[in-house]
Amino acid sequence: MYKKAIGSLGGRFMISREVKALCDEHGFGRWEMYFRGRCGVLGEVDAEVVIAGAPFFEPGFVRAMWEGGRSLPAEKGAFLYANACAAWGRRNLAFDGAGRLADLLTKATSAASPLAAPLFAGWRALPLPDDAPGRAAHALQVAREHRGSMHAIAVAAALIDPLMATLVGHYESGAPRSYTSTAEVARFMSWPEPYPVPADEDMEKRARAEELTDVLVAPAYAVLTDGEARELGELLRDAQASVN
Repeated sequence: MYKKAIGSLGGRFMISREVKALCDEHGFGRWEMYFRGRCGVLGEVDAEVVIAGAPFFEPGFVRAMWEGGRSLPAEKGAFLYANACAAWGRRNLAFDGAGRLADLLTKATSAASPLAAPLFAGWRALPLPDDAPGRAAHALQVAREHRGSMHAIAVAAALIDPLMATLVGHYESGAPRSYTSTAEVARFMSWPEPYPVPADEDMEKRARAEELTDVLVAPAYAVLTDGEARELGELLRDAQASVN
C-alpha cells in the first residue's frame, strides 16, 4: 500500500544538493559518502559487514567505497548523512501534515522487529530531528530501511540472487520491469556486464520475494488503526506532491 511512496521518498535525499554539499566539503565522491553515511550506523566495521547490509550492490564495489571513505569516521558519517536527510526534508516536506506523517511512520517502525535488519535498527536508533519536516524525512528513511531489510531477507528466502532480483524488478516496488531498464539499475549498482537474461523461473522467484517482503513488512503497519492507515496513505500522497 505504501511501498512506492516510501521507496521513492525515503531515499530521495541521497541524491540531493544537501548530500552533494557533504561530498564537496569532505572531498568524497557520491558513493564514498553514500556508504559512509547510510551504512555508518553499523560502526567502524569490516567491509564484509557493510556488504551484508547492502546486498544489492556488487560486493567489490561496496568494499572499495567503504574503504575509500575511511578518513570519515563511521559515526560522524552517519551523523552528517542524517543531518542532510533532515535538511532535505526542511526544503521539501514543509507541508501541514509533515509532523503527523512522521508520527504515524514512527509508530509503525517502532513496533517493527529489528531481526536481521541492522541498517534499519541503526537508523531507528538515531535521534529524530525536532522540527516536523526534518522528522518526516528521517522517518521516511527509517521506513525505507525497514522495507529494504525485509526485502533482502525475502530475496534470500526465495533463492534468487541479488543481481537477478534486480534484473527482474517488480512494478509494485517502483523498480522497472523491462530488461533494458532493469539492466540500467544493475549498472547503477555496479554489477559487471554482461548480464544474464531472466528466465521464467527467475520471474516466479522474484514475484515470491515481493510477496514475502509484503508479508514481513505488514506487522509493523498493523499497529495503525484503520483510520490511521488511511491517513498515512493520504499524507504520503501529500508528501509526494510537496517534493520539489
